[in-house]
Amino acid sequence: MIQAIGLTSNTRKARPPAVDDVSFEARAGHVTALLGARGAGKTTVLKLMLELQQGRGITYFRGRPLHRIAHPSREVGVLMGEVPGHPARTVRGQLRMLCAAVGVPVRRADEVLEVVGLVGLRDERLVTLSRGMDRRLGLACALLADPHTLVLDDPADGLSVGEGRWLHGILRAHATQGGTVLFTTDDPKEAARTADRVVTLEQSRLVAEQEVADFARTRLRPRVAVRSPHAARLGSLLTKEARTAQRSVEVVREGGNRLSVYGSTCADIGEAAFRHGILVHQLADETGDMGPAPTSDPEEGAQGPAPEVSAGEGEPGADELRSETPAAHDDSPLPPPIAVRQAPNPLRPLRYELRRAAGVGTGYLTVAGVLVTSVLLSVLLARIGHTPQPRLLAAWPRELPLPPAAIGAGLLGAVAFGEEFRHPALAADRGTVPRRLGLLAAKLLVASATALMLAFLTVGCDLEALYLVYGRELTGVPPDWFSLGASWLGLVVGCAWAGVLAAGIFRSTAAGLAAVLAVPIVVVPLVQKVLWGPSVRTAAGFPERLRELLLVQWPFGGERYLAAAVRVLAQPVGGALMLSLTTLLCAYLFTTLRGRVR
Repeated sequence: MIQAIGLTSNTRKARPPAVDDVSFEARAGHVTALLGARGAGKTTVLKLMLELQQGRGITYFRGRPLHRIAHPSREVGVLMGEVPGHPARTVRGQLRMLCAAVGVPVRRADEVLEVVGLVGLRDERLVTLSRGMDRRLGLACALLADPHTLVLDDPADGLSVGEGRWLHGILRAHATQGGTVLFTTDDPKEAARTADRVVTLEQSRLVAEQEVADFARTRLRPRVAVRSPHAARLGSLLTKEARTAQRSVEVVREGGNRLSVYGSTCADIGEAAFRHGILVHQLADETGDMGPAPTSDPEEGAQGPAPEVSAGEGEPGADELRSETPAAHDDSPLPPPIAVRQAPNPLRPLRYELRRAAGVGTGYLTVAGVLVTSVLLSVLLARIGHTPQPRLLAAWPRELPLPPAAIGAGLLGAVAFGEEFRHPALAADRGTVPRRLGLLAAKLLVASATALMLAFLTVGCDLEALYLVYGRELTGVPPDWFSLGASWLGLVVGCAWAGVLAAGIFRSTAAGLAAVLAVPIVVVPLVQKVLWGPSVRTAAGFPERLRELLLVQWPFGGERYLAAAVRVLAQPVGGALMLSLTTLLCAYLFTTLRGRVR
């Protein structure tokens, strides 16, 4: 059951609120329609209910507000606008990624694809989907976690009449099984055909909350649908005769050769057409219209045009409109319920991150670009000469602030969080929003593994290229390979982490990459001034004194490794990178905790 109490949006400048003190209920086992014209505030109401927009009021889902529900995706399935996701991801890849995020088996993706009829399009990219197919995918995402409540914003937008009946059958089946369904629409006929209760909004306010029978009797206006090749002439004639007879008749031009006439009858219109010799192809009484809709508001204009219902489909009443639903239900079974829920698993964010990173070609293209650039730079630097071997193997000329591998690792780290905010697949699920620490740990772990792989591949490809071009002269192993290798791996992994944390803080891939480049350009000079400034004491003999302090014999010469780590941190780039990572991590934790307090 949904209980919305006092929903009011925040005002902007001197404009009135988009939603003003809206309260209603959507009962379990029933389908509830939130009806209103474009700009009435339907989408804003849903955003306030789902805590996606700031405002006043509260909404209870089975007695609990959304932020008090441990796993919101298991309680509420949401369809708001177009399906969010990377346009290059496949339909099946999108659902499998969301399966990992909400903690359901991956086979659930195939089950919901079969229900919504997208099995044949499971390997298509999201960018290639039509509006109707996108709505089907959105319904699949809403049903993925087998939620009790469905909250859908204009779910029939872009669907044909037959597809709309199929959709209404699914909504009816979900309610029959005890679930709660709330959907928005601007079509009174759709509300009368599908819903058990109709909540009507007009000009940002609630004007009626009725059972569907009362709604059909008190709020729907009868009309006559007319088809004629001379529709414009017939409309002018009917308006003139009504004005002469002082009768309240309203004629609306529907486009083409169609008219909708309010306040008249088929007999009166037929007689008028006969007297003036106007050919009429169709006259039909219809019920299920609230009259001409007002002009649209920009806030809800993104929902697209309302589906056009042919005047030839004469549907005499709300009861007959609703009689179509059971037939659709027989052809629209729901996916099987999830009998056993998976226990909380720390590997769930890791599975999600792996599927997110592997589902698009950004990472593969970045790695390929880094390797090609590194090989070319390494060969060019060897030809020019005067470049130390460590820099030659890393393809790091002195003119660049960072080697290509470090920049590529930072870009991959920034994309890991930047993609979450640019294509927010998790935005409507407050249980797995990008700022959760479990998801951060998974992103850092995957970024580290990717950076290590990139570091090893870069050195290996550079060595192979130098051997092929110049022979064995430049492929020897440096004597201090251990400390150099540790510095190299630490630099690449540190840049990847800096990209992840900065993109998570600033919600942008560009900001994450800028933070990576700021380390050698801005932070390193500051660290150099501190380290190279005047000093009266040094840290000579630090490993020995540390061993004496701990009173432990280091096995396998462990003091050498400790000394190497200290030397890495003592370098300007290493110290600057460690300082930057510490600052970014503290800022990220502060931002996360502040969001939770709010």
